[in-house]
Amino acid sequence: MMLSQRQLLELIEAQRFGAEFQPIVALDSKEVYAYEALSRFKDAHGNLIPPDYVYAALHDNPLLLLQVELAQKRIQLSGLSNQHRIFVNLDQDAFYACGKKLADNPFIDLIQAQDKGRVVVELIENSAMSDAMMSLSMIEVFNQLGVRTALDDLCNPKSMLSVAVLQLVEWVKLDKCVLEQRLDANFMVFVEKIIDFAKVTGKKVVLEGVETESDVAFAHQIGVDYIQGFYFKEQFVQFWGS
Repeated sequence: MMLSQRQLLELIEAQRFGAEFQPIVALDSKEVYAYEALSRFKDAHGNLIPPDYVYAALHDNPLLLLQVELAQKRIQLSGLSNQHRIFVNLDQDAFYACGKKLADNPFIDLIQAQDKGRVVVELIENSAMSDAMMSLSMIEVFNQLGVRTALDDLCNPKSMLSVAVLQLVEWVKLDKCVLEQRLDANFMVFVEKIIDFAKVTGKKVVLEGVETESDVAFAHQIGVDYIQGFYFKEQFVQFWGS
């Protein structure tokens, strides 16, 4: 599925986007620690459009990407009470689409307006060296501001690993492909070493994509700290204007 520029503009003008809030749960206590805000989009008939398709089209137009990503962050950060911790993905290209003058960056203003310690900024694992450099630069900015960061989609086969980025974040989120490849012995050696590294360096590890009791048992087996996925029913969606 590909979105044309016309379809993309219509989606933006109609403001058919919103957020789904998925709980991040402590593995031992089963208590909700925080929520991840996930971008959601609808077509004119109310059907959900995969976010990857929308963002693939948006990356052809940096200003539209900036507009939609900023609107999404406003929805996500206002969708929960101030008592809830929240993880938000922040697109590197959108972050720098407004220039490199950090004093004029609306994403920084939006995040700094939140209670300190409430927000964790997630950076998507990189698919190119230029992405890694932007991720590193963003993490350094947020570290200076006292905003915590997470590396998302780690171990996804389409992504590359930046050691510098991995060292700076406070949270590591393992992609759902870890569950899908749990029987691959060589792959699991790498996953286990990443978890060991995280524990030694004081990072917290989240396993994404948890849907079944066997997934929860696997999370215990590999020793992650938190789990996230459709196994938990406490999820809700909020669209613009709803």
